[in-house]
Amino acid sequence: MANQADNRLGLALIGLLLVVGVVFVYGRVFNEDTPGDYKARKGNYRLEDGQYEEAIAEFEGALDKNPDHVGAHLGLALTRIQTGELDVALAELETTLRLDPRLAVAYANRGIVLDKLGKPVEAVADYQRALELDPKLAKGPGWLWRFLRNVDEKPPTIRDRVEYLEAELAKPADQQLLQLPEEDEKQRMYKVK
Repeated sequence: MANQADNRLGLALIGLLLVVGVVFVYGRVFNEDTPGDYKARKGNYRLEDGQYEEAIAEFEGALDKNPDHVGAHLGLALTRIQTGELDVALAELETTLRLDPRLAVAYANRGIVLDKLGKPVEAVADYQRALELDPKLAKGPGWLWRFLRNVDEKPPTIRDRVEYLEAELAKPADQQLLQLPEEDEKQRMYKVK
């Protein structure tokens, strides 16, 4: 009798855990607050893993479901930055900012693109706008981000870049050093959390 009760209790617990697991997975993976969220999330995972073609396909799939999906446009922009397609990235960031003009990370990333395109004055304006909208961007990545990506040295922040560019722009034009490719490559992209 006791064994049957124990077995039933065990089966009930397994059933409950199964139901909770299904609800959790459905809520985290398949549930979309906005049409296209699932594909945009998958695109972000692909982007983080350096699978750029797959990321582009996922972000475009999100935009097929919802042409105004801010996260998908931002994700496409970040992917295009990583693949060196700066003009395409800039266009996606323009779309992102048209859809959400208060999205600080979009200004930060547009600043990075403008910086890479040799437009330091415009880049500084975007960096400053990003910092106005979200002062936390000045901190840069924390120790956990660096640990998970095996990055020993803290990458430069947009605050660091603004200070550098402002100091260089204050010099006579023939003395300015506006790009340091080795240092500039350490700059990280900014994503929505």
